Amino acid sequence: MPDVVFSVDQSKSMRDQKVPGHNRWHPDIPPAVTVRPGSEIRVESKEWMDGQVGDNDSANDIRDLDLNVNHMLSGPIAVEGAEPGDLLVVDILDIGPVPQEKGGVAGQGWGYTGIFARDNGGGFLTDWFPDAYKAIWDFHGQVATSRHLPGVRFTGITHPGLFGTAPSADMLGRWNAREQALIDTDPDRVPPLALPPQPLEVLAGNLTGADLERIGREGARTVPPRENGGNQDIKNFSRGSRVFFPVYVPGALLSGGDLHFSQGDGEITFCGAIEMGGFIDLHIDLIKGGMEKYGVTTNPIFMPGNVEPRYDQFISFIGISVDHRTDTNHFTDATLAYRNACLNAIEYLKKFGYTGEQAYLLLGAAPIEGRLSGVVDIPNACCSLYLPTAIFDFDVRPTAEGPRRADRGQCAVTS
Repeated sequence: MPDVVFSVDQSKSMRDQKVPGHNRWHPDIPPAVTVRPGSEIRVESKEWMDGQVGDNDSANDIRDLDLNVNHMLSGPIAVEGAEPGDLLVVDILDIGPVPQEKGGVAGQGWGYTGIFARDNGGGFLTDWFPDAYKAIWDFHGQVATSRHLPGVRFTGITHPGLFGTAPSADMLGRWNAREQALIDTDPDRVPPLALPPQPLEVLAGNLTGADLERIGREGARTVPPRENGGNQDIKNFSRGSRVFFPVYVPGALLSGGDLHFSQGDGEITFCGAIEMGGFIDLHIDLIKGGMEKYGVTTNPIFMPGNVEPRYDQFISFIGISVDHRTDTNHFTDATLAYRNACLNAIEYLKKFGYTGEQAYLLLGAAPIEGRLSGVVDIPNACCSLYLPTAIFDFDVRPTAEGPRRADRGQCAVTS
């Protein structure tokens, strides 16, 4: 087994670990550990919300989540010899839920998917689903099932939602300036257009006092992906994958977490994956001067592994860049097109007895494929959503007899 370089007691908050992690991006968060190129390491991780969600039938915990906490990241991990301009080469050797002996926490045999309330984070379809909902998933080896989504069983593509290197001070300043400029275009929007630095619930390793306060004032929130990688939520970043991270600070300062048992392309409910705590085994290496050698000016390069479920039959739902609520055309808007593909899939699944919320949760958690099908045929972009038919224990394909409707229960709702 690789050396455990970042250990997590899953029964405790990340704040109470012997070596705490962090939940902001900042170059001055000190490394928790230093490793050499060529090392094989194990990193343990808390689930992203640090234990705020329980295995129960109420979505009150999703509704009331303190979003200032996320993401609880393991790291930073410094790499000897890494300098700005290098590429940090990270291979995923293995990844999995919390080992059995760790206790009854998210990841040990179960995980969760949540729809966030509009006034507390929202989601891709928050205008249609403004309230909080939840589904609990049980793990059976590689397979997930849920009492809140009966009739569904699928193999997950386990992966980290978030990994990245630390930004330089200059890059951090540019992130904060451009995101604040976006917020200023509509400062009262709910949910907000972006999340500025927030000095509440900040964790930055063992930093305290004035140093911690400065991280809170300056540190970037970990919610979006950025040039350093970050919260990219790529479902195929699984075993056998290799990613080349740009290095912006000495030591690279690699951090990660937000482990997912499974996820659909887009993670459309915001907490759309099956969230879990667990471990990830990595091989670390360097390409000196790699950013210039390979023209990597921003964002990592990614090579997916060959581990994924072999689904070969799909129903594909199409969306175009038209707001059907007002019959308004938008010019090649791929986000709107994919949103319409998701809504079309939800309406279809409702005919089989699922509620809209159940269908929404399913599309966030199951290994659906989202594809950018066309962006050149003005004025409409076209996106497609591929839903595997084999994940259902009934025939979900269209037939002359019509849909096989049944009582599918309900997901966890708020009181």
